[in-house]
Amino acid sequence: MAEENGATPQVKMSVLAQFVRDMSFENIVAQKGISGTDVQPDIQVAVSLDARKRQADHQFEVITKYKVTSKNKANGDTLFLLEVDYGGVFQVEGVPEEQLHPFLLIECPRMLFPFVRRIISDLTRDGGFPPLNIDTVDFLALYRQEMVRRAQAQQAQTPAN
Repeated sequence: MAEENGATPQVKMSVLAQFVRDMSFENIVAQKGISGTDVQPDIQVAVSLDARKRQADHQFEVITKYKVTSKNKANGDTLFLLEVDYGGVFQVEGVPEEQLHPFLLIECPRMLFPFVRRIISDLTRDGGFPPLNIDTVDFLALYRQEMVRRAQAQQAQTPAN
């Protein structure tokens, strides 16, 4: 065994499945009949992540949630709202327990990103807007921000002595 010889085990990861868990696209422009002559879109993208262990050994489900809001810079009116929960089922082996959480929330979403980017582009195009190619998400920075937020929330809950 490699572990007995002091060598680190080899990390193995494979994507077993990818799926859209939930998706919605609201074209506010079409619903309200707003004319598109004086539109300067301001697009905000919010990303959140979730991971959980599945019943099978070494299998994990990772969900990436994207909320894309487009507003008109001129008057603040919402043009469209898009929400996609995109998931993957991963077989992950050889990752030390203390590194598993960051691995699942950084590396797995990185593997899913090109596919969800394409879905977002197609949705906006099919919804009557120019295709939106969202910028690459820095999942490492997103993970670090979440860890800082959790640490601050935990500190706020701890009573001072």
